[in-house]
Amino acid sequence: MVLLTMISRVQDGLLLAASMQETEQSNRNFQEYHNQAKQLFRKLGEHSPTRCSLEAGPMTFHYLISQGVCYLTLCEASQPKKLAFSYLEELQAEFWELYGKKVPFVSRPYAFIEFDTYIQKLKKSYLDTWSKRHLNSINLELQDVQKIMVTNIEEVLQRGESFPALDSKASNLSTLSKKYRHDAKFLNSRSAYAKAAATSLVFVVIMLYIRFWWLI
Repeated sequence: MVLLTMISRVQDGLLLAASMQETEQSNRNFQEYHNQAKQLFRKLGEHSPTRCSLEAGPMTFHYLISQGVCYLTLCEASQPKKLAFSYLEELQAEFWELYGKKVPFVSRPYAFIEFDTYIQKLKKSYLDTWSKRHLNSINLELQDVQKIMVTNIEEVLQRGESFPALDSKASNLSTLSKKYRHDAKFLNSRSAYAKAAATSLVFVVIMLYIRFWWLI
């Protein structure tokens, strides 16, 4: 279930639109999650990951960045990630079509608050989609969810690191991982060649011995 949806401008973190699910749990924790989302918006930048999932206890934030706008949703941690990002894809497409040209020029928060009408409609259409029997109907070509960065929102907010810095660390780890795999493959190849050479040498020695024995 989508409990919170927020849209902001990446350049300055200005909130453009928002919507929340009216439930007992969301009422109890809304302020905390709302504050975390606003802090996250202030940390985003030009080089931030364009798709990311941030664990927040029993909940998970998912966000998508496209054309300078961040689309964020808060869901229960048990909900499928592919559905959350499919929801964000549809949200992005509709919002950009309606307000894309206006986004760079607005200066007041929640300038497009009327977009809540569409958000509520989209959330309602996804209520049934959370079930497993609808999972296969989602267009999985929208994104490879296995490659989406996953981290903890508390760690991000408390470290004071910007998302570009985290993304750089992730890239470095990926580079080191690739180097390790390349080196391991090279060593395995050398080991295979060495075994083949040793086998060939033993064969040659045996043939020479047999030939010498027959000459005697």
